[in-house]
Amino acid sequence: MKSVTITPSKLNGSVMLPPSKSLLHRAIICAALSDGISEIDNVEISEDISVTIKAMEALGADIKLNGKKLTVHGGNTLKTDSPTTIDCGESGSTLRFLIPLALHCNSKITFTGKGRLPDRPLSSFYTLFDRREIPYKTTEGKLPLTIEKGDVSGSIEIEGDISSQFISGLLFALPFYNSDSEIKVTTPLESKSYVDMTIDVMRKFGVEVSHNNYHTFKVHGGQRYKSANYTVEGDYSQAAFFLAAGALGSFVVCKGLNPDSLQGDKHIISILKRMGISVVVEGDGIAAVPSKLRGCEVDAAQIPDLVPIIAVLGALADGETVIKNAQRLRIKESDRLTAIAQQLNTLGATVIEKNDGLVIEGINMLSGGTVSSEKDHRIAMSIAIASTCCNEEIVLSDSDCVKKSYPDFWRDFSELGGKIDEWNMGE
Repeated sequence: MKSVTITPSKLNGSVMLPPSKSLLHRAIICAALSDGISEIDNVEISEDISVTIKAMEALGADIKLNGKKLTVHGGNTLKTDSPTTIDCGESGSTLRFLIPLALHCNSKITFTGKGRLPDRPLSSFYTLFDRREIPYKTTEGKLPLTIEKGDVSGSIEIEGDISSQFISGLLFALPFYNSDSEIKVTTPLESKSYVDMTIDVMRKFGVEVSHNNYHTFKVHGGQRYKSANYTVEGDYSQAAFFLAAGALGSFVVCKGLNPDSLQGDKHIISILKRMGISVVVEGDGIAAVPSKLRGCEVDAAQIPDLVPIIAVLGALADGETVIKNAQRLRIKESDRLTAIAQQLNTLGATVIEKNDGLVIEGINMLSGGTVSSEKDHRIAMSIAIASTCCNEEIVLSDSDCVKKSYPDFWRDFSELGGKIDEWNMGE
């Protein structure tokens, strides 16, 4: 367990963003489901990506890493005929994407996890399995989960406001059935962009999905994934931290981003503009120019991962910032609403926690102090950016949790001028 002491300083320079974790998950899965050999370029192995690679290997894929490139042989995927256990670590994406795929295997598949993952909801799948009389075993709805072979094709009803990952998981699996399928979304779909990314990556690997304004999704049966070469674009959810730093008085050029990306977290740019910040785009470089921040209202339904860093911006903006429709953040790696509110308040901010969001009254500067990441990578990175506007140093516990999504975050932060002193507290 590591902690880091951060001495306040402004950041300056350019940073090459890591590849989009969301797109990389999807590319690995689609490549592993394809006959033939696929190559995925611009790869960085975070903890979440590592468990997806190991999971697809457990399901029969052959995956090799060479530098920043993955070579994926998918011919034997889903053909396992002996009981298999898949450790999903703390990755909700890995778990929910692969549960429907496991229904195609001839043997029992058991899913395990750690941290808060065993407690994250899976009831949408359980309801579907019950309707189709698919055998599964769980302990009071929590992991470990063991499932057997089953057919979920045809007409499917599923909620859209718990997690879009349920829909993405079904989309990955449905093409393998012989019959056509239609997913009916029974509640408003949140995080639409994540489903858009799933459909786009599937299309690049030869599988088509259509939808009617996100109310229904149609998947033809009998489709086959086709091997492809795929380059992963930079991650807007990680760029958000350094763009926020720019808005708070630093100057950081974020490189490697696709201006035409389907990533929903690209919305950080429009939020910054609404808060009075000028955002400059030149080629694959994007920078937020320091300016006077003003508070605004943010609907987080489609962009839950941006909430912690938006809260930091709100804490240092003129006036009030209101974040709403963010109740799903309570079932992430931490209860992110409570976590970011408590840590920012410890640093001198004025954040009021609501059931589904935050109300933040901005101040000019934060103080400093001892805070916790709550073992949540997005809380840790948000606090790092908040340090650039503190009067005193911050001591942040469990700083190495950034390995979940951005293993080189502290290196990049330091190379941009962040002043950090890491120390090991032991276990």
